[in-house]
Amino acid sequence: MIDRENKLPVTRQCKLLELSRSGIYYTPSPVSTRDIEIMREIDEIHLMHPFYGSRKIRNDLWLRGYDVGRDRVRRLMRRMGIEALYVKPRLSLSHPEHVKYPYLLRGLKITRANHVWATDITYIPMAKGFCYLVAIMDWSSRMVLAWRLSNTLDSSFCVDALEEAIATYGCPEIFNTDQGSQFTSEAFTDALLSGSISISMDGKGRWMDNVFIERLWKSVKYEDIYLKAYSSMMELKKGLTTYFTFYNERRWHQSFDKKTPAMVYFNTHPQRQVAA
Repeated sequence: MIDRENKLPVTRQCKLLELSRSGIYYTPSPVSTRDIEIMREIDEIHLMHPFYGSRKIRNDLWLRGYDVGRDRVRRLMRRMGIEALYVKPRLSLSHPEHVKYPYLLRGLKITRANHVWATDITYIPMAKGFCYLVAIMDWSSRMVLAWRLSNTLDSSFCVDALEEAIATYGCPEIFNTDQGSQFTSEAFTDALLSGSISISMDGKGRWMDNVFIERLWKSVKYEDIYLKAYSSMMELKKGLTTYFTFYNERRWHQSFDKKTPAMVYFNTHPQRQVAA
């Protein structure tokens, strides 16, 4: 991403790409096998008890036979980007210079496809290492419209998923996100504004607005990730392609009276209804 041979100074390249200069010159130490193992356990505990903070997660790790201190647990949780639910599990930290948009969903009844889309990022453990997953979801149907994997938390993989969703399914009326730096970045908001999409951002204390995607993460991990223990990004991508097809088209959703997300999405899509 940074071209050291380019005439443009590295400092200027970092500013344009919204990257920290310290990250360019710093060579991070690899995550130890032991830490990866503990992060996998932390991820499972957090899914089961999303309201647990570092102290209770440490206690659960003790019960599982891991002799770790609270400082180590907090450090690994920060690396994974998760916190107790009362603060909101977050992989995306806010950026003080990015524009924040108002919350538009208060009192809004969402009953049709492409009315509101939402997105979030989650940590994905692998047999050796880890990565991050972003998904774009239609709020009313819970259908996963697009997703991407990345081994870093920059905004580019989020923008790629958004552009794919818009190219495939058209533009929603409203797009709701948290105030994470990936979603407040100029690249992400410009992709929304160019499609005349209204931007809605969760305010402090509105973690419940992403509860549908949080449930998606739980389904993805318990029904696929934890069972398969993927060994590489390529293998993970192939497995998730199969899983999301199953999730959208074959997995009955309990909120929809034995209908799949795809059934609900296409049955409530405004253009399809007009054509009918």
